[in-house]
Amino acid sequence: MDLLGDWWTPLVLREAFYGVTRFDTFQQELGIARNTLADRLRRLVDEGLLEKRPYQSEPVRHDYVLTEKGHDFFGVLAAMNSWGNRWLSGDDGPPVVFHHEPCGHEGTPEVVCAHCKQPMTSEDTRPRMGPGFPPRLAERADVRRRFA
Repeated sequence: MDLLGDWWTPLVLREAFYGVTRFDTFQQELGIARNTLADRLRRLVDEGLLEKRPYQSEPVRHDYVLTEKGHDFFGVLAAMNSWGNRWLSGDDGPPVVFHHEPCGHEGTPEVVCAHCKQPMTSEDTRPRMGPGFPPRLAERADVRRRFA
């Protein structure tokens, strides 16, 4: 959440998925302050979600292109879009829909279990401590109760 929890970062990534690669286009599409955008792009590059690729040498200018790690963020944006389409759409319908190229249909992304391929919902899914859960937190009784 430290990386993605601010207002602008998911919007910058959304624009990257829409095909935006240039600083000025990000700035124009989002109406974001240049210094804020520079900070977000720098952070996304540092964290490996975007890669800078020079497209001009005098002055030096870069495209910002999604990396494999950045492409993996698609599920998060798709889930946010799906929720927004369900709960925030007006009378005209959802503003953005997803066309699934392999089957040729518009679809609503959903979270499914990688094992059985059935939908995972908050009603039938429970978080558990994974192998990387911080030991200092796992020792706390109040934390253990949340993951019981």
